Amino acid sequence: MMNDLSFKIDSENVGARIDKFIADNVHELTRSAVQKLIDDGLVLCNADPVSKNYKLRENDKITVTMPEPVELDVKPQDISLEIVYEDNDLLVVNKPKGMVVHPAAGNPDGTLVNALLYHCKGRLSSINGVIRPGIVHRIDKNTSGLLIVAKNDSSHHKLAEQIKAHSFTREYMAVVTGRFKEKTGTIDEPIGRSKYDRKKMCVTQLNSKNAVTHYEVIEELGNFSLVRFRLETGRTHQIRVHCAFMGHPVYGDDVYGKQVKGIDGQCLHAKKIGFIHPTTNEYMEFDSELPQYFEGVLQKLRKCC
Repeated sequence: MMNDLSFKIDSENVGARIDKFIADNVHELTRSAVQKLIDDGLVLCNADPVSKNYKLRENDKITVTMPEPVELDVKPQDISLEIVYEDNDLLVVNKPKGMVVHPAAGNPDGTLVNALLYHCKGRLSSINGVIRPGIVHRIDKNTSGLLIVAKNDSSHHKLAEQIKAHSFTREYMAVVTGRFKEKTGTIDEPIGRSKYDRKKMCVTQLNSKNAVTHYEVIEELGNFSLVRFRLETGRTHQIRVHCAFMGHPVYGDDVYGKQVKGIDGQCLHAKKIGFIHPTTNEYMEFDSELPQYFEGVLQKLRKCC
């Protein structure tokens, strides 16, 4: 079964390459994936096949036929994990920077899920399907830090309810550009997908969800700041988007800020996590040390200021 997506080109997009336009507006597709669809005849312009470098004209009607996704065969892999806590219901993992949480088209293996399947011998919650077993919440590939994993569906449900009720403690540390006028505060701005780049999120009133981030400046480092963030909600890229919106993008964030030589992605660490245990009903909290890459950034900035 195939799914068709349709677009009518307005004056704002006249002159854009068709492959770039589709990649920007269909966040599941990379530009190379769009080009393959075009080569396979699955992209039509005004009902005719089109080349990948076709320049859009006003009122063009674009149709993209999306094949049904192929379910990935997710296999256990013997990958080292830093496990902070584990029992029969859950485990808390300290994810390294650069590790993808779950498999996807561009990252079919070597992920946290592959490692968890090996470590837990497949004993993980099934609520999020075979691609995301045990995954209650996620952090970005280039964000390091603590992540909770459910071993059974009952635990998964109870932990997810805590996140929904905003009773789940999640504290992050980040180095951001510039200095905040107020040393403590709250960023309460809704977040949705950008209409200009479907791979990015932004502060917007259009098709958005409420997003609340509390912050406290811990240290000022010249024209940078070390900041503690506490999430009240958990939207995609929330801290990164809110920081960019405030004019203080996270150091090294090459999506919402500026790429920094010598650091791969944002300087952002999920430092603390707290929750009510789904079986014992006791509150548990875990804290992690700042990783080596993060300490290296701090040392560098302290020398400069």
